[in-house]
Amino acid sequence: MKKIINNYINGSKVSVSSKTLPVEDPSTGEIVAEVVLSSKDDFNKAIESSKNSQNEWSNTTPLKRSRVLSNYKNLIEKNIDELAEIVSIEHGKTFADAKGSVTRGLEVVEFACGIPHLLKGEFSQNVGTNIDSWSVRQPLGICAGITPFNFPAMVPMWMYPIAIACGNAFILKPSEKDPSCSLRLAELFSEAGLPDGVFNVINGDKNIVQLILDSEEISSVSFVGSTPVAKYIYEQSAKNGKRVQALGGAKNHLVIMPDANLDQAVDGVIGAGYGSAGERCMAVSVAVAVGNIADELVNKIQIAAQKLKVAPWTDQDSDMGPVISKDHKEKIENYISIGVKEGAKLIEDGRNYKIQGYENGYFVGPTLFDYVSKDMTIYKEEIFGPVVSVIRAQNYEEALKLVNDHKYGNGTSIYTSDGEISRHFTTHSNIGMVGVNVPIPVPMAFHSFGGWKQSIFGDHAVHGMEGVHFYTRLKTITSRWPKSIKAGPEFKMPTN
Repeated sequence: MKKIINNYINGSKVSVSSKTLPVEDPSTGEIVAEVVLSSKDDFNKAIESSKNSQNEWSNTTPLKRSRVLSNYKNLIEKNIDELAEIVSIEHGKTFADAKGSVTRGLEVVEFACGIPHLLKGEFSQNVGTNIDSWSVRQPLGICAGITPFNFPAMVPMWMYPIAIACGNAFILKPSEKDPSCSLRLAELFSEAGLPDGVFNVINGDKNIVQLILDSEEISSVSFVGSTPVAKYIYEQSAKNGKRVQALGGAKNHLVIMPDANLDQAVDGVIGAGYGSAGERCMAVSVAVAVGNIADELVNKIQIAAQKLKVAPWTDQDSDMGPVISKDHKEKIENYISIGVKEGAKLIEDGRNYKIQGYENGYFVGPTLFDYVSKDMTIYKEEIFGPVVSVIRAQNYEEALKLVNDHKYGNGTSIYTSDGEISRHFTTHSNIGMVGVNVPIPVPMAFHSFGGWKQSIFGDHAVHGMEGVHFYTRLKTITSRWPKSIKAGPEFKMPTN
């Protein structure tokens, strides 16, 4: 009998609906569990649970909240190998990669432990005669998160620890493709002392997403996923009066200048392009070879790609595992075929990749294109797989224009030994996250993650102080204590 993955509502694993969706092991293609396809009744139970708990939790002092988060941090550290294994089984990424992603989520929990300091407002004495003014940040109420399959631990932890630390209740709708880690994270939060109902997890498909967007009880929506869906989430949330942060797709360029350390640049392309089978919104999918280095660069990338070991996560020597599903494998392979048809030079072909004993797994090998042009589909669209395209630029100005002209603006990097070029690139690239000799410029938890252009919809990036501001409302108080002498009404705008 297959394992049933339920919801986590009010501190218990429950569901009203008896309908389910299959959860597969991408390495074998086998169904390893069934996840509940939640109904409207399930959703209403989550809402009611959140409503019943949020007011008391918001009135809990920030210091007491931070102590619960500190306990939670300790439990995640204690159970990090278990959490990583859950991620690897359902997603397929290597154990080391999965553990690293849990750690990056844990860093947000660590940041949220400082919430008593992070919620401090501003105070001004005597803004007018005997009048003081100060600001406070107060919780929104019930917040929701809709998260993707590629980081089933890290991306949810970008959201709910800060939201909950700020005094909100939080409803998480994880990807139905790999939902188990979210359930385990919720259990650990309860074990840490979080009151029942403050953090609920509801599984399901797009119908649950629509209920979240339409609900009058939910104050904010956080989302990470593809650009078309991010745009829809943004539009629907805004129409319904919700605060929204919706992170979309990416096409991250790594610019390699002629003076770069070429071996380091190749390592950057390989790790950032093929790590996690390219299923990262910060994956390097475009290498921009500037000047006369292209031939040597492509040769070195090809040699390094051929040495990568593609294998299930259970193989400790695996560099990259399968992609998430059969449909996604077919989508990636179709992009490769389109690239060939449109005239790009296919250097390494990852289609029809088979591993003995895992012939039904969803493996795509490292794929490398050269002579890619900006009008090709594989350059314009996000593939979200282990496909790297090399595009050649005559000079730095042309390379920068490629970066800035692309519709996505999530991340970019430059490899160079020239400080002047580096400074110009970091200043003038119209991208949200920029790296210098760093292939994946993902900010630490005490900074904030977010792109520009078609990579984000909404005004706030995630985690860091952007997260604190997103999950709270600013209130400003102006106060004067009355005097014994009656001054009488004033009919002009007060100025001092």
